[in-house]
Amino acid sequence: MNVFDRNINFDALFKFSQISRSTQQHLKNVYSSLAVCMFVAAAGAYVHVVTRFLQAGLLSMLGSLALMGWLAMTPHTPQTEQKRLAILAGFAFFTGVGLGPTMDYVITINPSIIMTAFLGTSVIFICFTLSALYAQRRSYLFLGGTLMSGLSILLLVSVLNMFFGSLLLFKAHLYLGLALMCAFVLFDTQLIIEKAEMGDKDYIWHCVDLFLDFVTIFRKLMVILAMNEKDKKKEKK
Repeated sequence: MNVFDRNINFDALFKFSQISRSTQQHLKNVYSSLAVCMFVAAAGAYVHVVTRFLQAGLLSMLGSLALMGWLAMTPHTPQTEQKRLAILAGFAFFTGVGLGPTMDYVITINPSIIMTAFLGTSVIFICFTLSALYAQRRSYLFLGGTLMSGLSILLLVSVLNMFFGSLLLFKAHLYLGLALMCAFVLFDTQLIIEKAEMGDKDYIWHCVDLFLDFVTIFRKLMVILAMNEKDKKKEKK
């Protein structure tokens, strides 16, 4: 029998029997909101690169933190849904503006790194998301404590490196941070599923968790690729 004659049921690839229909609909809302956030963040980054809007990264960081706090304090109800979506868009925009200084640095080395980093981040995010969706429910929730400990260690390394200024520590922080954020995609995705199954349908706030994971991976991947490209140029000289 010719293998190409077999009928392949592609619909089965997107059926998650362990996830209820209401939660699957919730995930659609989460990822739809995430896609919008990506476009808005890209617009924010573009505005910074072209116009140098809010060139001081501190202002964009304060703006995004303020909007995230506002979003967290605004209850999730049908009456506030449009308002919270507008706040989410503002948060995504300022987050994109905050990526501007890193993108300026990358552009001076090789502008194509930005697209490479985005594609790499997308592949990483999709692979880890699918792993979380197809895995047995709650199978990655045990990572919570380990991930929090990992974040504490990274923070400690970052503070220590402010005094030592070690390139080795900086690179270790980048690579360990990248691995940690990949694990966070697994953890956050399954945590969102469990929250939805328990009745928490706040897809806007759940979108924030995944959006921050994506942006952090993208930022770290950009810097890693830029540093590698810079090292290659030094070797050629």
